[in-house]
Amino acid sequence: MNSIAKRIAEMNARVASAKEQNLYFYLQAIEKLDGPWVTVGGKRMLIFASYSYLGLLGHPKINAAAKAAIERYGTGTHGVRVLAGTLPLHRELEERIAAFKRAEAAIVYSSGYVTNLTTVSSLVGRNDVVICDKLNHASIVDGCLLSRAKFLRFEHNNMKELERILTSVDPAKSKLVVADAVFSMDGDIINLPELSRLCKKYGAMLMIDEAHSLGVLGKTGRGIEEHFGLEGVIDVKMGTLSKCIPSVGGYIAGSKELITYLQHTSRAFVFSAALPPAAAAAAKAALEVIEEEPGRLEALQRNVKLFIAGLQERGFNTLNSQTPIVPIITVDEDKAMLMTRLLQDVNIFMLPVVPPAVPVGTSRLRANVTAVHSEADIELALDASARAGKAIGVIP
Repeated sequence: MNSIAKRIAEMNARVASAKEQNLYFYLQAIEKLDGPWVTVGGKRMLIFASYSYLGLLGHPKINAAAKAAIERYGTGTHGVRVLAGTLPLHRELEERIAAFKRAEAAIVYSSGYVTNLTTVSSLVGRNDVVICDKLNHASIVDGCLLSRAKFLRFEHNNMKELERILTSVDPAKSKLVVADAVFSMDGDIINLPELSRLCKKYGAMLMIDEAHSLGVLGKTGRGIEEHFGLEGVIDVKMGTLSKCIPSVGGYIAGSKELITYLQHTSRAFVFSAALPPAAAAAAKAALEVIEEEPGRLEALQRNVKLFIAGLQERGFNTLNSQTPIVPIITVDEDKAMLMTRLLQDVNIFMLPVVPPAVPVGTSRLRANVTAVHSEADIELALDASARAGKAIGVIP
């Protein structure tokens, strides 16, 4: 058996084994939405696995905007943005993003993953250096590899190691430093004050992925710059349109010069079909709702504190999370699967994350808190988690 066939067979065997043990939890279809409650396999379950942190899925204004866009423009476009695919909606969305992110301009792509892939590989090349946090999202890593730049990584949130790397790089080389704002598996926040200081000191361009911080961090949900009171320190502001914003796609916000460059050089913009009208209209409306309904962010931030404190009081390790992404560490992969099974059996929809998505020995359930969870919902999940954790020995 050749290596390709072997890898395919090994993954299929792993999936089959999990299914035989009733421990396969992925690709479950969510059949119905009702706030923080969903219907899965005919069962009504309380979801703690949603990226809709502000609870905007199904918001009437956003739904209406998407429907109106289909009525006016149909379900697709005439092609790629640089040719016949641009609609007024795309320009309006990009202007709204730029205003929300306090940037001069913005560009929208058809997926968050491809936004990182194409931006990193467009900004740096064979003679440049790209430097990343070791826990950055896979899309950033893939963009670095595609770029063919010299790819260096520093230990997670370790600014001393980042400075050591920066001092080792030829000052004449162009340097791009990339990091997540909020890390998608651990829920902690990058040390932006020190990161930005080092980039300025050593002449590196700074790119931050705000997939999980837009609508989450800052007094008005504008993200990590607002959170730290450091407006304007990020050169390349990346974010997605599929988490707090209930649509699909990704964006880059920055200077007019940066956006013009990406419009004409980034392959995912030049060679990919434009964002569908309904998706663009929904994203634009969602940004408006975030500004119009600040109580959602206040509820989210309150719920995050309540949930994390409750887990820690019950003896769980939640690492350094300060955000709606809350890891419940089980260490062992089998325990992550078993705890998930126990929770789903009592209609709490959480999901496990195991290697290779996280390092060996850090298997976990990744719980996601939202603004629409009530205190009663949170208590229900906390108590169920405690019972499950005790039953399998995760907590005493």
